[in-house]
Amino acid sequence: MLKDATAVVTGGSRGIGRAVVERLCRDGAAVVFNYVKDDEAAKDVVRAVEADGGNVKAVRLDLGEEDGPERLMETAEAHLGNLGILVNNAAMSYTPTPLASTDVDLFDKVMAVNTRSVFLTMRYAARNMSDGGRIVNISTLNTARPAPGIAPYAASKGAVEQLTAVAAQELGARGITVNSVSPGATDTELLRSTNPAEVLDTVAGMTPLRRLGQPSDVADVVAFLVGPDGRWITGQNLRATGGLG
Repeated sequence: MLKDATAVVTGGSRGIGRAVVERLCRDGAAVVFNYVKDDEAAKDVVRAVEADGGNVKAVRLDLGEEDGPERLMETAEAHLGNLGILVNNAAMSYTPTPLASTDVDLFDKVMAVNTRSVFLTMRYAARNMSDGGRIVNISTLNTARPAPGIAPYAASKGAVEQLTAVAAQELGARGITVNSVSPGATDTELLRSTNPAEVLDTVAGMTPLRRLGQPSDVADVVAFLVGPDGRWITGQNLRATGGLG
């Protein structure tokens, strides 16, 4: 379905990002993804994809650095030959902190990774992506269901949704679709490390489908949007939440 396609996925070494990398490669795309520091996790993704016959390259690079996003895109374009798909998944998480206690340095770091990097990768794509390309930005259900202690995170993702809406208007004439996907509670290592089991059970019970999302659930939505069946959808925010929110 994505034979001969090329894709860049940010934050692709674990969780939803890894699931997206594996799904796009399985569908036939050549993928470049970045990670920040866990070499073994990145190597594990590469091994898994290559064992399945896929084409993938891992790049160790911090999107929070000033030139990080553009360096990633330049590296990916040089390796892939062209840019057909961009999936902005990378995000910085942190321990929930009341607004009154949130340090401005934390706010700046969250915005740099979660919003500024999306702006810069999308700007690069707007200049260099092939006509008919696809851009998908991963947002969060928390923009619709905000919770205490996550002001910088919710703000950063709200901005991503607005960048998505504007870019869809600007790039549509070239056949480039731009959408966002908002996952709900998704069963990742990060989610389980920051929430006790009873909280996760409560969240699962609030979901009409009575379970937590899996990374593959979100990856399948991304695959739909970047594939041929998603050609008529742009400027939208799809909530991959199992009905919550």
